[in-house]
Amino acid sequence: MNAQQQEDVSKIIERSVDNFKKDWAAEPGFDCSERDKSKNSSKTYQDIMLYGSQYQKLIAENDKPLDARQQAEEEQKFQTVLSRRKAETDSQRRERIAKYEAQRKQATEFILELSKAFTFTMGGTDKLGDHDVYVLNAEPRNGYKPPNMSTRALTGMRGKLWIERSSLQWVKVAVEVFRPVSIGGFLARVEPGTRMELELQPVSNKIWLPSHLVVRSRSKVMFLFNRQTAEDQTFFDCHPATNNEPSAGKSP
Repeated sequence: MNAQQQEDVSKIIERSVDNFKKDWAAEPGFDCSERDKSKNSSKTYQDIMLYGSQYQKLIAENDKPLDARQQAEEEQKFQTVLSRRKAETDSQRRERIAKYEAQRKQATEFILELSKAFTFTMGGTDKLGDHDVYVLNAEPRNGYKPPNMSTRALTGMRGKLWIERSSLQWVKVAVEVFRPVSIGGFLARVEPGTRMELELQPVSNKIWLPSHLVVRSRSKVMFLFNRQTAEDQTFFDCHPATNNEPSAGKSP
């Protein structure tokens, strides 16, 4: 790849990362439904933005809606939390929202670090679903220094990034560990087979949010005990939040 092609790829990455940051900043303005799938079961929630932080309301188990009794119990839980948040003091509200924002920062830190951890090259163009996309190959960047333990695994990963050609929005990200990476000194090591896939979809004319997240991790603790985890989350029916106005609160 010549210098001009590399410059074009760099511009695509830069603009797509800016879009991702803008979309992530807008995410608290939306309510979505979320289906969490495990090996033998699934649970579906309404992810409701409630006065500055998210509340998850259970609505189905194993793809079956809750019965009337369960629905009443979940509605009572929701109303209890709603009343509590309405009655918060300013300091209580700030503390709750700060915890939520810290969790959001941790969740997105790994994704945003991709643009720093990898060297991208153009793999061509393709069609992914309804989207005409650039396909970018990602290899570990020489000299990359991960800022913390949670991003250290990136040094042993490679992957691909699918970016819509017209909007320069991320459509899909896939990364996989190809060489072991120590993440806790002599305590733990991420093993090959660890994989993450993130897909995104437009929820408005300009905002894209996650539609599917799959994480499969393999690690060794004390280099002796194998550990495997799996996450499979699907997000759908996203729409502007209706209960997200900051609570006025009471004086502390």
